[in-house]
Amino acid sequence: MAEPAALGEKSSVVVLGAGVSGLSAAHALLQRGHAVTLLERGDIGKESSWAGGGILSPLLPWDYDEVVSQLALRSMAGYAAWIEAIEAQAGCNAEFWRCGMRVFGIAHTETALAWCRAHDMEAQPESGQMGASLWLPGIAQVRNPRLVAALREAIVRLGGVIRTHSAAGAVKTASRRVLAIQTTQGSLAAEQFVIATGAWAGVSLPDASNQSDRLAGVPHVRPIRGQMLLFKLEPGVLDTILYRNGLYLIPRRDGHVLVGSTLEDAGFDKSTDDVTRRRLHAEAAELLPALAGLQPIRHWAGLRPGSPDNIPVIDRHPDFDNVFVNAGHYRYGVTLAPASSELLAALMDGTPPPLDPAPYRWQAALQRRWVAPLQPT
Repeated sequence: MAEPAALGEKSSVVVLGAGVSGLSAAHALLQRGHAVTLLERGDIGKESSWAGGGILSPLLPWDYDEVVSQLALRSMAGYAAWIEAIEAQAGCNAEFWRCGMRVFGIAHTETALAWCRAHDMEAQPESGQMGASLWLPGIAQVRNPRLVAALREAIVRLGGVIRTHSAAGAVKTASRRVLAIQTTQGSLAAEQFVIATGAWAGVSLPDASNQSDRLAGVPHVRPIRGQMLLFKLEPGVLDTILYRNGLYLIPRRDGHVLVGSTLEDAGFDKSTDDVTRRRLHAEAAELLPALAGLQPIRHWAGLRPGSPDNIPVIDRHPDFDNVFVNAGHYRYGVTLAPASSELLAALMDGTPPPLDPAPYRWQAALQRRWVAPLQPT
Protein backbone atom coordinates (compact mmCIF):
# COMPACT_ATOMS: atom_id res chain seq x y z
CA MET A 1 0.00 0.00 0.00
CA ALA A 2 1.23 3.48 -0.88
CA GLU A 3 2.37 5.61 2.02
CA PRO A 4 0.37 8.76 2.79
CA ALA A 5 2.00 12.11 2.26
CA ALA A 6 4.16 13.13 5.20
CA LEU A 7 2.63 15.85 7.36
CA GLY A 8 3.73 19.20 5.97
CA GLU A 9 4.85 17.72 2.64
CA LYS A 10 2.87 19.35 -0.14
CA SER A 11 1.19 16.85 -2.47
CA SER A 12 -1.26 17.34 -5.32
CA VAL A 13 -4.88 16.34 -4.78
CA VAL A 14 -7.82 16.36 -7.18
CA VAL A 15 -11.23 16.53 -5.50
CA LEU A 16 -14.14 15.37 -7.63
CA GLY A 17 -17.20 17.43 -6.72
CA ALA A 18 -17.54 21.03 -5.56
CA GLY A 19 -20.53 20.74 -3.29
CA VAL A 20 -20.10 21.33 0.45
CA SER A 21 -18.50 17.88 0.97
CA GLY A 22 -15.93 18.51 -1.75
CA LEU A 23 -15.37 22.15 -0.83
CA SER A 24 -14.89 21.39 2.87
CA ALA A 25 -12.49 18.53 2.01
CA ALA A 26 -10.48 20.84 -0.26
CA HIS A 27 -10.42 23.54 2.42
CA ALA A 28 -9.12 21.11 5.06
CA LEU A 29 -6.45 19.72 2.71
CA LEU A 30 -5.27 23.19 1.64
CA GLN A 31 -4.79 24.13 5.28
CA ARG A 32 -2.64 21.01 5.70
CA GLY A 33 -0.36 22.11 2.87
CA HIS A 34 -1.71 20.15 -0.08
CA ALA A 35 -2.10 21.61 -3.56
CA VAL A 36 -5.76 21.09 -4.44
CA THR A 37 -7.80 21.22 -7.63
CA LEU A 38 -11.56 20.72 -7.56
CA LEU A 39 -13.47 19.39 -10.55
CA GLU A 40 -17.19 20.11 -10.78
CA ARG A 41 -19.51 18.71 -13.46
CA GLY A 42 -21.74 21.81 -13.31
CA ASP A 43 -21.62 24.96 -11.22
CA ILE A 44 -20.13 25.19 -7.72
CA GLY A 45 -22.46 23.92 -5.01
CA LYS A 46 -25.57 23.98 -7.22
CA GLU A 47 -26.79 20.47 -6.42
CA SER A 48 -27.92 19.33 -2.94
CA SER A 49 -25.64 21.88 -1.22
CA TRP A 50 -27.67 24.70 -2.74
CA ALA A 51 -31.08 23.00 -2.71
CA GLY A 52 -31.24 22.15 1.01
CA GLY A 53 -32.09 24.18 4.07
CA GLY A 54 -28.88 24.38 6.12
CA ILE A 55 -30.17 23.11 9.48
CA LEU A 56 -27.08 22.19 11.49
CA SER A 57 -28.45 19.11 13.23
CA PRO A 58 -30.18 15.88 12.33
CA LEU A 59 -33.87 16.76 12.34
CA LEU A 60 -34.71 14.31 15.14
CA PRO A 61 -31.23 13.46 16.43
CA TRP A 62 -32.47 10.85 18.90
CA ASP A 63 -33.80 8.74 16.00
CA TYR A 64 -30.41 8.19 14.33
CA ASP A 65 -27.64 5.65 14.69
CA GLU A 66 -25.00 6.70 17.19
CA VAL A 67 -22.34 6.85 14.47
CA VAL A 68 -24.33 9.63 12.79
CA SER A 69 -24.57 11.40 16.14
CA GLN A 70 -20.81 11.18 16.68
CA LEU A 71 -20.07 13.04 13.45
CA ALA A 72 -22.97 15.45 13.90
CA LEU A 73 -22.19 16.41 17.49
CA ARG A 74 -18.50 16.92 16.72
CA SER A 75 -19.44 19.18 13.81
CA MET A 76 -22.10 21.05 15.78
CA ALA A 77 -19.73 21.73 18.67
CA GLY A 78 -17.15 23.34 16.39
CA TYR A 79 -19.36 24.84 13.69
CA ALA A 80 -19.31 28.43 14.90
CA ALA A 81 -15.50 28.51 15.01
CA TRP A 82 -15.26 26.68 11.67
CA ILE A 83 -17.56 29.20 9.99
CA GLU A 84 -15.79 32.15 11.61
CA ALA A 85 -12.43 31.00 10.23
CA ILE A 86 -13.85 30.49 6.72
CA GLU A 87 -15.55 33.89 6.78
CA ALA A 88 -12.31 35.55 7.87
CA GLN A 89 -10.41 33.89 5.02
CA ALA A 90 -13.14 34.62 2.47
CA GLY A 91 -14.21 38.10 3.56
CA CYS A 92 -17.90 37.22 3.32
CA ASN A 93 -20.76 36.12 5.59
CA ALA A 94 -22.29 32.62 5.55
CA GLU A 95 -25.15 33.71 7.88
CA PHE A 96 -24.60 31.28 10.73
CA TRP A 97 -27.55 31.77 13.12
CA ARG A 98 -28.27 29.90 16.35
CA CYS A 99 -32.03 30.35 16.01
CA GLY A 100 -33.14 27.16 17.80
CA MET A 101 -35.66 24.56 16.64
CA ARG A 102 -39.14 23.75 17.95
CA VAL A 103 -40.21 20.15 17.32
CA PHE A 104 -43.89 19.19 17.38
CA GLY A 105 -45.55 15.79 17.38
CA ILE A 106 -42.86 13.77 19.16
CA ALA A 107 -44.17 10.28 19.89
CA HIS A 108 -41.89 9.57 22.86
CA THR A 109 -40.87 12.82 24.52
CA GLU A 110 -39.12 11.15 27.46
CA THR A 111 -36.93 9.13 25.10
CA ALA A 112 -35.98 12.31 23.26
CA LEU A 113 -35.25 14.15 26.50
CA ALA A 114 -33.11 11.27 27.78
CA TRP A 115 -31.07 11.31 24.56
CA CYS A 116 -30.59 15.06 24.84
CA ARG A 117 -29.42 14.78 28.45
CA ALA A 118 -26.99 12.00 27.56
CA HIS A 119 -25.52 14.09 24.71
CA ASP A 120 -25.47 17.49 26.46
CA MET A 121 -28.07 18.97 24.11
CA GLU A 122 -30.30 21.52 25.80
CA ALA A 123 -34.00 20.61 25.45
CA GLN A 124 -37.13 22.04 27.06
CA PRO A 125 -40.65 20.54 26.88
CA GLU A 126 -43.33 23.10 26.02
CA SER A 127 -47.07 23.25 25.37
CA GLY A 128 -49.13 25.77 23.43
CA GLN A 129 -51.83 26.26 20.82
CA MET A 130 -50.08 23.82 18.47
CA GLY A 131 -49.84 21.19 21.21
CA ALA A 132 -46.81 19.74 22.97
CA SER A 133 -43.39 20.48 21.58
CA LEU A 134 -39.71 20.25 22.40
CA TRP A 135 -37.63 23.43 22.25
CA LEU A 136 -33.98 22.94 21.24
CA PRO A 137 -32.40 26.37 21.71
CA GLY A 138 -28.89 25.35 20.68
CA ILE A 139 -29.74 24.30 17.12
CA ALA A 140 -28.19 26.57 14.50
CA GLN A 141 -28.51 27.06 10.78
CA VAL A 142 -26.36 28.39 7.98
CA ARG A 143 -27.54 29.88 4.69
CA ASN A 144 -26.11 27.12 2.57
CA PRO A 145 -25.71 29.02 -0.74
CA ARG A 146 -23.71 31.63 1.16
CA LEU A 147 -21.66 28.93 2.89
CA VAL A 148 -20.82 27.58 -0.57
CA ALA A 149 -19.79 31.08 -1.69
CA ALA A 150 -17.62 31.57 1.41
CA LEU A 151 -15.91 28.18 1.02
CA ARG A 152 -15.27 28.88 -2.66
CA GLU A 153 -13.63 32.24 -1.92
CA ALA A 154 -11.59 30.85 0.98
CA ILE A 155 -10.30 28.01 -1.22
CA VAL A 156 -9.28 30.37 -4.00
CA ARG A 157 -7.50 32.66 -1.54
CA LEU A 158 -5.67 29.65 -0.09
CA GLY A 159 -4.39 28.79 -3.55
CA GLY A 160 -6.90 26.13 -4.58
CA VAL A 161 -8.08 25.78 -8.17
CA ILE A 162 -11.72 25.14 -9.09
CA ARG A 163 -12.68 23.93 -12.56
CA THR A 164 -16.41 24.08 -13.27
CA HIS A 165 -18.27 22.35 -16.13
CA SER A 166 -15.52 19.75 -16.03
CA ALA A 167 -17.25 16.39 -15.77
CA ALA A 168 -15.13 13.39 -14.83
CA GLY A 169 -14.78 10.68 -17.45
CA ALA A 170 -12.41 7.74 -17.57
CA VAL A 171 -9.47 7.24 -15.22
CA LYS A 172 -5.94 6.18 -16.09
CA THR A 173 -4.62 3.58 -13.64
CA ALA A 174 -1.52 1.50 -12.91
CA SER A 175 -0.54 -0.73 -9.97
CA ARG A 176 -3.47 0.12 -7.67
CA ARG A 177 -3.13 3.83 -8.32
CA VAL A 178 -5.12 6.35 -10.30
CA LEU A 179 -2.61 8.37 -12.30
CA ALA A 180 -4.95 10.83 -13.99
CA ILE A 181 -8.58 11.51 -14.71
CA GLN A 182 -10.02 12.50 -18.05
CA THR A 183 -12.48 15.39 -18.06
CA THR A 184 -14.38 17.42 -20.60
CA GLN A 185 -11.56 19.98 -20.28
CA GLY A 186 -8.67 17.55 -20.68
CA SER A 187 -6.72 15.09 -18.53
CA LEU A 188 -5.56 15.97 -15.02
CA ALA A 189 -2.90 14.07 -13.07
CA ALA A 190 -2.41 14.11 -9.29
CA GLU A 191 -0.88 12.14 -6.46
CA GLN A 192 -4.20 11.66 -4.62
CA PHE A 193 -7.87 11.83 -5.54
CA VAL A 194 -11.03 12.38 -3.49
CA ILE A 195 -14.52 11.29 -4.56
CA ALA A 196 -17.03 13.82 -3.22
CA THR A 197 -19.55 13.73 -6.03
CA GLY A 198 -22.73 13.78 -3.94
CA ALA A 199 -25.69 12.00 -5.49
CA TRP A 200 -23.41 10.79 -8.30
CA ALA A 201 -20.91 9.09 -5.94
CA GLY A 202 -22.44 5.67 -6.61
CA VAL A 203 -21.65 5.91 -10.33
CA SER A 204 -18.55 4.04 -11.49
CA LEU A 205 -15.91 5.57 -13.77
CA PRO A 206 -14.35 3.45 -16.55
CA ASP A 207 -10.64 2.75 -16.82
CA ALA A 208 -9.26 4.35 -19.98
CA SER A 209 -6.57 1.71 -20.38
CA ASN A 210 -8.69 -1.38 -19.65
CA GLN A 211 -12.38 -1.34 -20.49
CA SER A 212 -13.02 -4.32 -18.19
CA ASP A 213 -11.81 -2.36 -15.14
CA ARG A 214 -13.37 0.64 -13.44
CA LEU A 215 -13.24 2.98 -10.48
CA ALA A 216 -16.14 1.48 -8.55
CA GLY A 217 -18.84 3.78 -7.24
CA VAL A 218 -19.49 4.19 -3.52
CA PRO A 219 -21.70 1.31 -2.28
CA HIS A 220 -25.44 1.97 -1.87
CA VAL A 221 -25.25 5.73 -2.54
CA ARG A 222 -28.14 6.83 -4.76
CA PRO A 223 -30.04 10.06 -5.50
CA ILE A 224 -33.04 10.89 -3.33
CA ARG A 225 -35.11 13.84 -4.54
CA GLY A 226 -36.35 16.53 -2.18
CA GLN A 227 -38.83 19.27 -3.19
CA MET A 228 -38.68 22.66 -1.46
CA LEU A 229 -40.72 25.89 -1.38
CA LEU A 230 -39.56 29.44 -0.64
CA PHE A 231 -41.77 32.21 0.75
CA LYS A 232 -41.05 35.87 1.51
CA LEU A 233 -42.40 37.42 4.71
CA GLU A 234 -41.43 40.49 6.66
CA PRO A 235 -38.30 39.95 8.77
CA GLY A 236 -39.09 38.65 12.26
CA VAL A 237 -42.42 36.93 11.50
CA LEU A 238 -40.67 33.62 12.14
CA ASP A 239 -37.45 33.53 14.12
CA THR A 240 -36.92 29.83 14.83
CA ILE A 241 -36.98 26.56 12.90
CA LEU A 242 -40.26 24.63 13.13
CA TYR A 243 -40.51 20.89 12.54
CA ARG A 244 -43.44 18.45 12.49
CA ASN A 245 -43.89 15.03 10.90
CA GLY A 246 -41.12 15.37 8.33
CA LEU A 247 -41.89 19.00 7.43
CA TYR A 248 -39.62 21.89 8.40
CA LEU A 249 -39.84 25.67 8.15
CA ILE A 250 -36.53 27.55 8.18
CA PRO A 251 -36.51 31.34 8.60
CA ARG A 252 -33.81 33.59 7.20
CA ARG A 253 -33.00 36.93 8.79
CA ASP A 254 -34.30 38.83 5.75
CA GLY A 255 -37.79 37.28 6.01
CA HIS A 256 -37.43 34.40 3.56
CA VAL A 257 -38.86 31.10 4.81
CA LEU A 258 -37.88 27.73 3.36
CA VAL A 259 -40.36 24.86 3.52
CA GLY A 260 -39.36 21.25 2.89
CA SER A 261 -38.96 18.58 2.14
CA THR A 262 -39.93 15.37 0.39
CA LEU A 263 -38.04 12.08 0.18
CA GLU A 264 -38.51 10.65 -3.32
CA ASP A 265 -36.62 7.74 -4.84
CA ALA A 266 -36.85 9.12 -8.39
CA GLY A 267 -33.37 8.58 -9.79
CA PHE A 268 -31.67 11.63 -11.26
CA ASP A 269 -34.98 13.37 -12.02
CA LYS A 270 -35.14 16.88 -10.46
CA SER A 271 -38.66 17.74 -11.68
CA THR A 272 -41.34 19.17 -9.38
CA ASP A 273 -45.12 18.73 -9.30
CA ASP A 274 -48.13 20.79 -8.27
CA VAL A 275 -49.58 18.13 -5.96
CA THR A 276 -46.47 18.22 -3.80
CA ARG A 277 -46.36 22.02 -3.91
CA ARG A 278 -49.93 22.26 -2.61
CA ARG A 279 -49.32 19.66 0.10
CA LEU A 280 -46.15 21.32 1.39
CA HIS A 281 -47.88 24.71 1.34
CA ALA A 282 -50.93 23.45 3.25
CA GLU A 283 -48.87 21.67 5.91
CA ALA A 284 -46.59 24.69 6.31
CA ALA A 285 -49.59 27.00 6.76
CA GLU A 286 -50.83 24.80 9.61
CA LEU A 287 -47.59 25.52 11.46
CA LEU A 288 -47.33 29.17 10.34
CA PRO A 289 -50.74 30.64 9.39
CA ALA A 290 -49.06 33.73 7.88
CA LEU A 291 -48.19 31.54 4.89
CA ALA A 292 -51.82 30.61 4.12
CA GLY A 293 -52.56 33.64 1.93
CA LEU A 294 -49.20 33.72 0.16
CA GLN A 295 -47.89 31.94 -2.89
CA PRO A 296 -44.36 30.52 -2.87
CA ILE A 297 -41.86 32.60 -4.80
CA ARG A 298 -39.88 29.49 -5.74
CA HIS A 299 -40.43 25.74 -5.97
CA TRP A 300 -37.48 23.47 -6.75
CA ALA A 301 -36.04 20.02 -6.19
CA GLY A 302 -32.56 18.77 -5.33
CA LEU A 303 -30.91 15.36 -5.27
CA ARG A 304 -29.48 14.19 -1.97
CA PRO A 305 -26.62 11.66 -1.86
CA GLY A 306 -28.78 9.03 -0.23
CA SER A 307 -27.22 6.31 1.91
CA PRO A 308 -28.65 3.63 4.23
CA ASP A 309 -29.15 5.01 7.76
CA ASN A 310 -27.70 8.40 6.69
CA ILE A 311 -24.18 7.08 7.38
CA PRO A 312 -21.52 8.47 5.01
CA VAL A 313 -18.46 6.72 3.61
CA ILE A 314 -15.18 8.41 4.60
CA ASP A 315 -12.37 6.07 3.69
CA ARG A 316 -9.72 4.97 1.22
CA HIS A 317 -11.11 3.30 -1.90
CA PRO A 318 -10.59 -0.48 -1.61
CA ASP A 319 -9.18 -0.83 -5.14
CA PHE A 320 -6.82 2.14 -5.32
CA ASP A 321 -4.31 3.23 -2.70
CA ASN A 322 -4.42 6.93 -3.60
CA VAL A 323 -8.18 7.39 -3.93
CA PHE A 324 -10.33 8.48 -0.99
CA VAL A 325 -14.06 8.96 -0.48
CA ASN A 326 -16.12 11.60 1.31
CA ALA A 327 -19.67 10.82 0.21
CA GLY A 328 -23.12 9.54 1.14
CA HIS A 329 -24.03 12.17 3.75
CA TYR A 330 -27.67 12.02 2.60
CA ARG A 331 -29.61 14.82 4.35
CA TYR A 332 -26.71 16.14 6.41
CA GLY A 333 -23.80 17.05 4.17
CA VAL A 334 -23.80 20.64 5.43
CA THR A 335 -24.24 19.53 9.04
CA LEU A 336 -21.44 16.97 8.95
CA ALA A 337 -18.97 18.94 6.82
CA PRO A 338 -16.47 20.05 9.51
CA ALA A 339 -16.04 16.64 11.16
CA SER A 340 -16.17 14.69 7.88
CA SER A 341 -13.45 16.80 6.25
CA GLU A 342 -11.37 16.62 9.43
CA LEU A 343 -11.58 12.80 9.45
CA LEU A 344 -10.87 12.57 5.71
CA ALA A 345 -7.78 14.77 5.92
CA ALA A 346 -6.40 12.74 8.84
CA LEU A 347 -6.88 9.47 6.93
CA MET A 348 -5.18 10.91 3.85
CA ASP A 349 -2.23 12.23 5.83
CA GLY A 350 -1.88 9.20 8.08
CA THR A 351 -2.34 11.27 11.25
CA PRO A 352 -4.44 10.17 14.26
CA PRO A 353 -8.14 10.39 13.34
CA PRO A 354 -10.37 12.65 15.49
CA LEU A 355 -12.86 9.80 16.01
CA ASP A 356 -13.12 6.09 15.29
CA PRO A 357 -13.18 5.74 11.48
CA ALA A 358 -14.48 2.15 11.47
CA PRO A 359 -18.22 2.93 11.05
CA TYR A 360 -17.49 5.08 7.98
CA ARG A 361 -15.31 2.52 6.20
CA TRP A 362 -16.16 1.22 2.74
CA GLN A 363 -16.49 -2.31 4.12
CA ALA A 364 -19.00 -1.13 6.73
CA ALA A 365 -21.05 0.52 3.97
CA LEU A 366 -21.18 -2.77 2.05
CA GLN A 367 -23.02 -4.35 4.98
CA ARG A 368 -25.74 -1.70 5.17
CA ARG A 369 -28.99 -2.01 3.26
CA TRP A 370 -31.79 0.31 2.24
CA VAL A 371 -35.07 -0.17 4.09
CA ALA A 372 -38.34 0.78 2.37
CA PRO A 373 -40.35 2.89 2.64
CA LEU A 374 -38.16 5.95 3.04
CA GLN A 375 -38.59 7.53 6.46
CA PRO A 376 -39.39 11.27 6.87
CA THR A 377 -36.55 11.89 9.31
